[in-house]
Amino acid sequence: MVRRIYSAGLLILALAGWEAACSLWGVSALVLPAPSAVLRALWSGLASGYLLPHIWITAAEMLLGLTIGCAVGFVCGIVLGENATLRQVLYPYIIASQVVPKLALVPLFIVWFGFGMTSTVAITALICFFPLLENTITGIHHIDPEKRELFRMLGATPLQTLLRLKIPAGLPVILAGLRVAVVLALVGAVVAEFIAGRAGLGAMIIASQGMMDSPQMFALLVVITAIGMVFYQATLFIERRVLRRHQKGNDP
Repeated sequence: MVRRIYSAGLLILALAGWEAACSLWGVSALVLPAPSAVLRALWSGLASGYLLPHIWITAAEMLLGLTIGCAVGFVCGIVLGENATLRQVLYPYIIASQVVPKLALVPLFIVWFGFGMTSTVAITALICFFPLLENTITGIHHIDPEKRELFRMLGATPLQTLLRLKIPAGLPVILAGLRVAVVLALVGAVVAEFIAGRAGLGAMIIASQGMMDSPQMFALLVVITAIGMVFYQATLFIERRVLRRHQKGNDP
């Protein structure tokens, strides 16, 4: 609680200093709008309902891309983690697909899927794919050798070992990958909207830039930050619940 108070106090102090600097030095709102101007722009957009459809669109694109990317990454991580030969053959191509800047792929995705949600979701899913893949492979490999040997001695099948030992034991690492993917999902959705989006917060930032409306751009950044924090905290909550339930299930 004390740390949260200190953190909130630091934010208030920073905003007060920002407001005072803009007022005393006469900084142009085009260059750096004061927090009060950003707050007015934010309130205007929310009260009028103008921002709400764009918030929902970005959140939907983020969730769809996150779900698809994480699901495919988890399944591929299981398959590659269990098959060393397949992993050695395919992993170099997976790495190659990840080192290509995703922003450079947006024009190609526009050609394939057109402007709008489909291209944005595809880019977001591609970004979320690798953290789950890598963490799943790592998680199911870091197993206590004694437990692995116990399962072997009891005659457990590979599927039983996977479902009852490897995945449960690897949950902390796998869920850590999910936390990383949540952050990257929002970044991917917004960045993809810069080019491929007809609506959404990223598209709104580009529109605000065209109108030279800096307070609106900062207000949109505040909204994006708030969305990211909400989803990240929700992921932490789910992770704690899953791990706590798993821990209770292992207790004698």
